[in-house]
Amino acid sequence: MEMRLSESDRTAVIEEIIAYSVDLLSSPRREIGTSVSAEELRARAGATITEDGLGAKEAFRIYREVVAPACVAATDPRFLAFVPAAPTDVSVIADWAVTADNIYAGSWMEGAGAVFAENEALSWVASLARYPDTAGGVFLSGGTAGNLSALVAARWAWRSRAGGRFDQTRTLILCSSGAHSSVAQAARVMDADMVTFAADEKGRLTGPALLTAWAELDPTDRERVCAIVATAGTTNAGAIDDLEAVADLCEAVQVWMHVDAAYGGAALGAASRRALFAGIERSDSIIVDPHKWWFAPYDCCALVYRNPAMAKAAHTQHAEYLDVLQEPGPEGQAWNPSDYAHHLSRRARGLPFWLSLAAYGTKAYAAAVETTLETAVAAAQLIKDCPYTELVLEPELSVVLLRRIGWRAEQYRTWSEGQIFVGHSFVVPTTWANETVLRLCIVNPATTVDDIANILNSLAE
Repeated sequence: MEMRLSESDRTAVIEEIIAYSVDLLSSPRREIGTSVSAEELRARAGATITEDGLGAKEAFRIYREVVAPACVAATDPRFLAFVPAAPTDVSVIADWAVTADNIYAGSWMEGAGAVFAENEALSWVASLARYPDTAGGVFLSGGTAGNLSALVAARWAWRSRAGGRFDQTRTLILCSSGAHSSVAQAARVMDADMVTFAADEKGRLTGPALLTAWAELDPTDRERVCAIVATAGTTNAGAIDDLEAVADLCEAVQVWMHVDAAYGGAALGAASRRALFAGIERSDSIIVDPHKWWFAPYDCCALVYRNPAMAKAAHTQHAEYLDVLQEPGPEGQAWNPSDYAHHLSRRARGLPFWLSLAAYGTKAYAAAVETTLETAVAAAQLIKDCPYTELVLEPELSVVLLRRIGWRAEQYRTWSEGQIFVGHSFVVPTTWANETVLRLCIVNPATTVDDIANILNSLAE
């Protein structure tokens, strides 16, 4: 059986999908949606995987009427949990084209145009971090993959400097208690040890705490350290570590400095917050997730290395059938994205971000980030003015933590579940200093102060 649609069926399905997609893009506010149990979804959808197939129109009907409505819309302005998404229209449309083109973007040989465009976007990210022009990297699926790949490169650099002395030694990674959970996950995957430094009352790693913790390490453990991970925008509170202090120590002891800016890095382009990132230019690697605060579709993480040659040495896969990919192109050495992370096959996930940047311009991106920062500041003021809420921390970026006076943990959960059940908002509790509080993460320029006010009003009950 040939798995191709007839011309008439293909046209009909394409028209349906285009109409559905145009309706989504044209709607000023998409229904936020809600989670549904597996049993209910099975009852609604019926048997979907059958011997003879349902046909494209029926399969898409199930997607449109059953599958998609049972997913919470991360693009809704009232989606303020975790880290939301707010892709631009152009980036979404570009994602359709990238999927239709089905570009293999693991190597220059097969995807030169796509790799060129992705590298243009990566160069802009590098310039915001004030990296040298020779910096480079790759787009991955997300911050977890980005942190892992950067730390694998850091371990390679550590072992390379030791000239074989540490080839069989288990390495050590240092970070603060505010670091993202993916750093610990990377350590587990790498079979590495990890030491966590205490963050201050605002969730930041400070210079004095870092130096104290380093001094307390056993001398043999100091030799095992391959990287110190700093966070520029913690997920829970939006705090930025003392990057200058981390850079000073890393330079003094010759240790790789990696900056996890998956959420917060977008504020590098905001003039109002750029000073908070002082020291990031001295790091060896950074990650920023455009699918978080730079308005790209899922999934997209930019990993940039100060010295990409080290990353290439760490990650390049060697096999007979891959040897041809390492041959120099017309302008010298080929740039293969598969050489800069723990992957081989990859889609051109950076293209929608590049196309959106090219379409709107970097000034528009900076303005959009500033808009969300202004909304966060206004939200903090609303919380302070409200008689039954308290602001936990002044927001450094766009994460706002608040306390509903008098509530217990179960009341936060009940309220949150009720909000999503009626489709009013998606805000979930978090823990701060062993206390349950609410967390608002504002990365969508369409989120308004009125949205925040309505959410606060619902807390009065």
